[in-house]
Amino acid sequence: MKENLFYKDYVEKFIRIIDDELILNLHLKSIDPSDPIKVEFVPNPWILLGCGNYAAVFTHPDSDDLVVKVYAPGRGGLKEEIEVYKTIGDHPSYSKFLYSKNNYLILENLKGITFYDCLIKGIKIHKHIIKDIDDALEYARKKGLNPHDVHAKNLMIVNNRGVVADISDFKHKEHCYLWDDFKKAYYKLYIPLVYKFSIPIPDFLLNIIRKIYKKYKKLANTLKK
Repeated sequence: MKENLFYKDYVEKFIRIIDDELILNLHLKSIDPSDPIKVEFVPNPWILLGCGNYAAVFTHPDSDDLVVKVYAPGRGGLKEEIEVYKTIGDHPSYSKFLYSKNNYLILENLKGITFYDCLIKGIKIHKHIIKDIDDALEYARKKGLNPHDVHAKNLMIVNNRGVVADISDFKHKEHCYLWDDFKKAYYKLYIPLVYKFSIPIPDFLLNIIRKIYKKYKKLANTLKK
């Protein structure tokens, strides 16, 4: 780490380059709230790390221990996400919230690999990683939150530990089955068929599985009514 992540001057420097370089020149928009936002232009040397349905995450080469999450125009959720981070507090399985302003918030950069990329690259997801996520989600529940949208792209392995990379939907009231279903697939399919041989799963196949899963859950929910 070039500087202590939590030095006030370090964070303030990051805020200045966000306001002076990124926000003034960044072009992003959200066409449909059920689809990832569109990032049309990112000023150099900023790096786009990923997009969600409401916001995009960026880092800067001079401050790569930090990320800024910028919400698209017209999309809410920033206030709720800040509340979730403040409720979570300081926990090793979650990013640290550092600052917010207008349409963005600054977080600690979790440097690792997502579960999704592990599946694509054939990198083993060990059982203790699954236990880390279980413990992290149980901690959130004890804090009065409701873990939601917990899936392979929102979970990471950082320094051989499982972490939750996105908690923006943890104030939703309805129960989310994504993590429960992921664990069922992990123990019934991944461990006996994939884990031992570290078999990479092609991205197109994961997308097919995702689409089949969505149709199955939709049908199951319809039959319950």
